[in-house]
Amino acid sequence: MQPGPQNAITDVPGILVGQVERLDPPYLTGTTVVYAPATAVAGVDVRGGAPGTRETDLLSPVNSNGGVNAIVLTGGSGFGLDTAGSVMRWLEQRGEGVRVGQGDHDVVPIVPTAVIFDLARGGDFTARPEASWGADAIAAATDGPVALGNHGAGAGARARSLKGGVGSASVRLDDGTTVGALVIVNAAGSTVDADGNLYGARLGLGDEFAQLRTPTEPPPAAAPGRNLIPGPPMNTVIAVVATDVPLDKAATTRMAMVAHDGLARALDPIHTLVDGDSIFALSTAPQPAATGLPRLSVTDPAALAQLETVYAAGARTLSRAIVHAMLNAESVDTPTGTIPSYRDAFPSAFRTD
Repeated sequence: MQPGPQNAITDVPGILVGQVERLDPPYLTGTTVVYAPATAVAGVDVRGGAPGTRETDLLSPVNSNGGVNAIVLTGGSGFGLDTAGSVMRWLEQRGEGVRVGQGDHDVVPIVPTAVIFDLARGGDFTARPEASWGADAIAAATDGPVALGNHGAGAGARARSLKGGVGSASVRLDDGTTVGALVIVNAAGSTVDADGNLYGARLGLGDEFAQLRTPTEPPPAAAPGRNLIPGPPMNTVIAVVATDVPLDKAATTRMAMVAHDGLARALDPIHTLVDGDSIFALSTAPQPAATGLPRLSVTDPAALAQLETVYAAGARTLSRAIVHAMLNAESVDTPTGTIPSYRDAFPSAFRTD
C-alpha cells in the first residue's frame, strides 16, 4: 500500500473538495464541501455526545435514500447548518438531486451536514459562516490537492491547546482501488502523547512521517476556558472517508463505524460529552446497472475479506489525515491568546538532518 498521488481524499475517483474560510478578525471559521457529482452511496456514524448534524437519519440502511450529492463540514455550531441550504440551491440549479418531477430542476439534492463548535474563536460570537459560504465552497470544488490546516471548516479548529484544522490522506490498495479521508480536527482531546509525539504518526505509510522525532519541549497545558463562551470547552471532530470500492448502504455505514477507530488511535480522549464526533462514509463506485458488478454487502461471506481490508484502510487513513491536519495548521492570535500550532509548540520534533 502507498498514498495516492495527492495523498488526499480527492484521489478517490468521483470526489471533489471546495473550501471557504475567513481569518480576518473577528472571524476565524469556514466551510468545507465534499462533492460527488455522480452521487455516492453514503453512511454515517455519530458518537460524540454533542453533535450538530442535518440529514443523517436519511443515511440509515433501513431508509430509502440511495445516495448523496455532497457532504458539508462547517464551523458555526448549529448556526453553520444554514450553509447546506445554499449547497442545495446550487445543486438544484444544475438539476442534481433526487428527481421528484419532470422539470429540469425538479430535484431535491441530498446534502448531509455536520458542524464543529468554533463560535467566538475569532472574538465575535456572530462572526460565523454565512449561508452563502456553502455555495461558494461547492462552486470552488476540484479534484486537485486539498488545502490543509487553517482552511475551510478547519480555520477556527483547535485540538486541546494546539491549533487544529483540516487534514486529508489517501491510500492506494494492492488491487488498485483507493480509500481517502478528510477530517476537521477540533477536539476536546489531545493529538499528542505525554512526550509530545503525535499519536497517529506511527500509522504513516513508508516515510510519510519520517521527518518527525520525539520533541524536547513539554506539551502545553490544557487550560480551561479555551472559548470565549462560559463553561466547558465545546468541540467536535467531523470527517468523511471515501472509497471507489462498490459498497451497498449497510456496508458504507459500517465503514463509517470502523473509521471511528481511526479517531481513537490519533486522539485521546474521544467521543466525550462536549464533542460531536461524526463520520460520513462514501462509496463512489458507479451503480451496478452501469458496471454489471454487484455492490459488496456485509451479509455476503465472499465479500468479508475485501470489506475488512477497506475498513481497516479507512480507519488508518483517517488517523493519518489527523496528523496532516496538525502538521499543516498555523498558529493564530485570538482575543484570549495565541493558539500555537504543533510546529511552533514543538519545533524540535522536526528533523533538520
